[in-house]
Amino acid sequence: MHTEGTFAFESDEDARATYDAVGPAAQTVVREVAKAMAFDREEYDERVTGDVVETARDALFASLLEVYVGTRAEFEDWRETYDGEVTTVGHEAVNHVVWHVGPNDEAVAATFQNEEAAAVATLRRQAFGRLYRDLV
Repeated sequence: MHTEGTFAFESDEDARATYDAVGPAAQTVVREVAKAMAFDREEYDERVTGDVVETARDALFASLLEVYVGTRAEFEDWRETYDGEVTTVGHEAVNHVVWHVGPNDEAVAATFQNEEAAAVATLRRQAFGRLYRDLV
């Protein structure tokens, strides 16, 4: 079993503070991408909206969530000691699981067979949608 990512939260307040903290980074990423795409000032003002920056913030936040990657047996061992609610998606007959533990006794998990990177990315999006979107 191993972990990837950096964001794990003990409380709603920690999650909100981190989400707020990635705002300036998201703005910088959007600005630099627009510059690389050769947007002039008018096009930038027209196309780079608050929604665009918010989407970048959401994606940046989600992409840095801490996830655990392990075998089904490792996941089941962890699950036996976890008292919170776990939402698991995927098929029961595959060998690996990726999961994220949220701040409110809730966790999300996704099963996968071979494509670890895809499973991690999918799980992070699901974790953001299920655990954080309404929180932050």
